[in-house]
Amino acid sequence: MARANNKGVRAGAAVVASAVAVAATVWGVAALVGPDGTASSQTARPGAGGGSGRGDDGQPGEQRQGIPEDIAHASENGADAVNITIDDGPDPRWTPRVLEVLRRHDVRATFCMVGPQAKAHPDLVKKVVADGHRLCDHTMNHDTAMDKKPVAYQEAQILEAKKLIEEAAGGGAKVEYYRAPGGAFTPDSRRIAAAHGMRPLGWNVDTKDFDKPGAAAIVSAVKREIGNGPTVLFHDGGGNRAQTVDALDQVLAWLREQGRPTGFPVRTAPDAAPAPDAP
Repeated sequence: MARANNKGVRAGAAVVASAVAVAATVWGVAALVGPDGTASSQTARPGAGGGSGRGDDGQPGEQRQGIPEDIAHASENGADAVNITIDDGPDPRWTPRVLEVLRRHDVRATFCMVGPQAKAHPDLVKKVVADGHRLCDHTMNHDTAMDKKPVAYQEAQILEAKKLIEEAAGGGAKVEYYRAPGGAFTPDSRRIAAAHGMRPLGWNVDTKDFDKPGAAAIVSAVKREIGNGPTVLFHDGGGNRAQTVDALDQVLAWLREQGRPTGFPVRTAPDAAPAPDAP
């Protein structure tokens, strides 16, 4: 992971201009790159970097709601619980099918949304919220190299996406997590997210569903890697997600057979470091 800029988050006109420029980037010109984070890029050092940035009230050095800057690696629902997370949507074809599977199993998930996708499909964002799921900021452009970009760029990617997702959700719904594309976290991006009420969110089980290896391979990945930690990565955007829908149905049935509850990632409690070999 690139060394973070220690000068902190830049406020003012430069950030506003960057946000406008990011929003104007054409979505869909480049292919969406699937998460390829490794243990080294996924597990950032808790508390690294400079000051804590600005909170929503504009006061320097104050974190809203006491959100920790370290990456979440636990579940609110206890040690046996599994966190289901869904990335890169919402998508008009696949998000409704994912929601149907979750509804059938009475499971709540965390949806990590890309800003322009949320803006384009506000009806789906509202359905996600109405079904009791939580929202996560997955940036504006899914730039897996954003850890190598200036702090102002990172801030614009994060905060503009948060704004679009919350506007699409309506009704005062809040984005509660931030997931860096491909695990490209930096101390600055984690600080920016926490200062605006979003817990940095990693994953422990990469199902590789983005590459469409087949439903059986996706299910096998979950069973094989669930010992790494509770947070499982699926996708509802970025292409044909038929295998994901099938595999998610099987995984949720298997978790029920194993007596494993599901839950949401921790937000405000300090989180223990993951196992040394956990993603």
